[in-house]
Amino acid sequence: MNGTNRKGLLILLAVVAFSVAAVGTASADDVTPPPPSVGTNVPASYFGPFPSQIDRKLVGPVQLLRSGTLNVRKATIKIPLYLGHMRDGRNVWYILTDTSDKENADALGLNHSGKLHYANVGRATRTATLTKEAGLIFDKGTVDFSQRRIVKGTSFPPRVGQPGSVGDADYTPFVRIENAGGHVYNAPVVAFDKTAAEIRACKTRPNYNLVHDRVANICPLGNGGGTVTIKLTPIFSFAKPSLYMSMEASDPVTAALDQGTMAPAIGDLPVGRDDGAFSAIERLFVMANGPTGRTNPQRQGLNSALKDKLPPLNLVGGLPTVALDYSPAWDLNLGFWTQAAIRKGYRSRVIDEFQLLSFVVGGHITGPGGKRFGSTGIVVNCPIVARLL
Repeated sequence: MNGTNRKGLLILLAVVAFSVAAVGTASADDVTPPPPSVGTNVPASYFGPFPSQIDRKLVGPVQLLRSGTLNVRKATIKIPLYLGHMRDGRNVWYILTDTSDKENADALGLNHSGKLHYANVGRATRTATLTKEAGLIFDKGTVDFSQRRIVKGTSFPPRVGQPGSVGDADYTPFVRIENAGGHVYNAPVVAFDKTAAEIRACKTRPNYNLVHDRVANICPLGNGGGTVTIKLTPIFSFAKPSLYMSMEASDPVTAALDQGTMAPAIGDLPVGRDDGAFSAIERLFVMANGPTGRTNPQRQGLNSALKDKLPPLNLVGGLPTVALDYSPAWDLNLGFWTQAAIRKGYRSRVIDEFQLLSFVVGGHITGPGGKRFGSTGIVVNCPIVARLL
């Protein structure tokens, strides 16, 4: 086997290994593709590299957020940790995931999202100033990480949903740098008003009274640099299994379920027009009452997340390399299978936007209470990290 084939095989094996840490069980909830050797007489070692290694738009795994080290098996990514400050000097520890500046996105390994140009609506975007030390000074927006995350209930909606971190009325991860071209960056805050020594947890479990609930490890350096490892969530986009990081939501129950920060300001983004001119958002499709059961290969949805204690396997619109309209700001569309569809056995795992919309057109999926399917008005910030197929 030549070196190219070995490289392709190693990537394949790394992808297939993704299981327990990301979705709970290796048998039913492994959303990654199985080896192409299944059902053939050809060993896996004979297969060459995925086409995506030649062209990122072709089938196969692609790391989209390239600024750090992706661990597919654990469903985590280690990325740079940045230190900025409020105008009064308080520390702001943040990460960078997306930007409207295409050239800098390519240079830093971030996702490019042209749609972020249009996020400067209401409170949805705050401003920052670049200093001569190449740091950022934020004008407003604070986060309280001392909250205790609570989710109670085995069906949706939960009886109690309290996020572990809450932003104030002005906090948003979308930041426009005023003296650097006015570009917008997605800069979620992972710790606030703490020293490096207080939040350091390089190889141990972090103190979640001090840092974001999605942080697996955080290792700041004395001069403000360092790294942070973020826990990821499995999703689907146009039938492609993928990974994104759930960082903020404009709704407290959604933030609690996503292990994210409650950030009401991002709810100022206009919703319901994801592919229209000047839209900053894309659509996120969430099923409320999909199939349940930890070993059910059709498992999906919020009822399953609460009952089975596994990710809901949401469905999103366009991703980089798949479509032209990617945005980390998602307009949450909540779907319910009708009782008639359930009786007829139509309820199943949905993995493609147009597959889902066909169920909507057929009257098998509706909005809450049988209402028209569409936007809930809830906005979430979930930067894409990797495409697994």
